[in-house]
Amino acid sequence: MEKYQYEKKPRVLCLHGHATSANIFKKELELGWPQYLLDKLDLVFLDAPFLLQDKVDVHDIFYPPYYEWFQSTEDFKEIYNFEECIQYVEANMEKYGPFDGVLGFSQGAVIAASMPGMQRDRVALTKVPKIKFVMLIAGGKFGGIELGCPIECPSLHFIGEKDPHLLHEEELAGCFVNPVVIHYPEGHKVPNLDAERTEIVIEFINKVKKIKMPLQGNSRL
Repeated sequence: MEKYQYEKKPRVLCLHGHATSANIFKKELELGWPQYLLDKLDLVFLDAPFLLQDKVDVHDIFYPPYYEWFQSTEDFKEIYNFEECIQYVEANMEKYGPFDGVLGFSQGAVIAASMPGMQRDRVALTKVPKIKFVMLIAGGKFGGIELGCPIECPSLHFIGEKDPHLLHEEELAGCFVNPVVIHYPEGHKVPNLDAERTEIVIEFINKVKKIKMPLQGNSRL
């Protein structure tokens, strides 16, 4: 009998946005991204460590509980509980990994963007293998979080043309070496990907799948 070699999907840790949840982020991707694209990735969705402190009245479809990764001032210049968040993420990466990449939306993208620099400088995430890539949806560069630029980790950035944080998102993309940027006509949301934008994502995935990296720290438990 002929044996077939099945290609391993990149395992990706998915970090949702502020005031949502792992379940909500999963549904947002299923609504906006074609299923044949999602099928190319092994997606693992994680709830943030903190229950939402502020009340929000923006969910008319999704139900609580809602979570947040960290707290900040309105101008994002001061960040609170960031170190605790990273420790929580690392513990879950040890539990559910190893992971090839990280996909984050909004506040989750801020976390994801900080991870390659922290691993490079060995200030955090030293117990898990080095991530090969990040995919950042509506993630901005804000004060209070040191990224360690320039960042050489391959990155894919989704930037909404109507997003009020547009300039912060473009600044974040500029922190990475040779970033791949997809602009979409919507605001601060998970984008609806058309065929052209989907093809760019697939090309990025195919490229990062070829990256070979030595393992460090612990492997899958």
